[in-house]
Amino acid sequence: MVQKLKGFRAFPDRYGFFPYVFLIYLAMPAYYVAIAHGWKRIIGIGLLLLFLITYRQLYNSFDKKSYTYWLVIQVFVILILAILFNLYNIFLGFFTAHFIGWYKSKKTFFKALGMFAIVIISPLIVQREILELQDIFYYGIFILIMFISPFGIRSMSTRMELEKKLDEANEQIKELVKRDERMRIARDLHDHLGHTLSLITLKSQLVHKLINKDTEKAKLETKEIERTSRSALKQVRELVSDMRAITVAEELIESEILLQAAGVSFQFTGDSKLEDVPLLTQNILSMCLKEGVTNVVKHSQAKNCVVQLVKRDGEIELSILDDGKGLDETNVDGNGLKGINERLRLIDGFMKIISHKGTKLFITIPIIVKEKKAGVGS
Repeated sequence: MVQKLKGFRAFPDRYGFFPYVFLIYLAMPAYYVAIAHGWKRIIGIGLLLLFLITYRQLYNSFDKKSYTYWLVIQVFVILILAILFNLYNIFLGFFTAHFIGWYKSKKTFFKALGMFAIVIISPLIVQREILELQDIFYYGIFILIMFISPFGIRSMSTRMELEKKLDEANEQIKELVKRDERMRIARDLHDHLGHTLSLITLKSQLVHKLINKDTEKAKLETKEIERTSRSALKQVRELVSDMRAITVAEELIESEILLQAAGVSFQFTGDSKLEDVPLLTQNILSMCLKEGVTNVVKHSQAKNCVVQLVKRDGEIELSILDDGKGLDETNVDGNGLKGINERLRLIDGFMKIISHKGTKLFITIPIIVKEKKAGVGS
């Protein structure tokens, strides 16, 4: 029960403080309820509480039916407050006007706006005898603004939806480009390196047979293996230089954007340039970073994430630390961690996980001196 209360949110986090700011406008209807007496005050308090419930539920309703249900209740609460207490309470309709603008269907939007117009104008008709010409002019201006505002909200909401779809389409394009790149790399590896590596294997077997029979010939074959392996190394360098790899610095920018979008604070320490680190190593390290940060967003429920990059003699250590709920011990190989492990094996790297009051993922990758020299020679 305590855990449920801790997890309670009045409004979804993605709206920030925006829903709380508008609550200040309840001061006016609260005043008119407070100066009432007896049963009228009790009814007024109940109506204000019901209005607050509808306000919260409209932010938290995700299906059309329940959304319309709470919207109707809110409109009728405004109607009763305006008729029984004070005509100024019709200005609570600005709340409802905002929510009407969220309807995606044009037909539903205009139906809701029509119902809203009838309800807002009704108190003016009921109390027309006490209204003067200047009052009608005053109310008319604000009611007109109230009726126009849902169009602006709807336009903004539609634009945000289009931007979201565009972002999703761009993500799909990125994935397709990556898939095409992987297929091209696989083809190049097969076409360019398959024959060379097969030749090295055959010559290695030959050396094994000749080493006790014909030492001189075995030495010649080892030199041939060295020449062939250098050729293979050159092919790998050419393939990597032509590959559209993502550097660690680029991936850190993407990680920060992802974490901030999810409401997670991001902090980075270390040097992200890694200029003397081979592109292939950076690419694998970047993919591991992306997978680790994605896990923080999807599974950790963290508020803060710290990424550290430490370069030592002979190795690089990447740390991803969060203050979330910790890792489920029964699913250590899940959540993309298996994929990270498989990538690290390609370059003799390894990972370590500590899960206590959050999760700490340590990724260590060796920097081979020969690999660095080969990169300079290219």
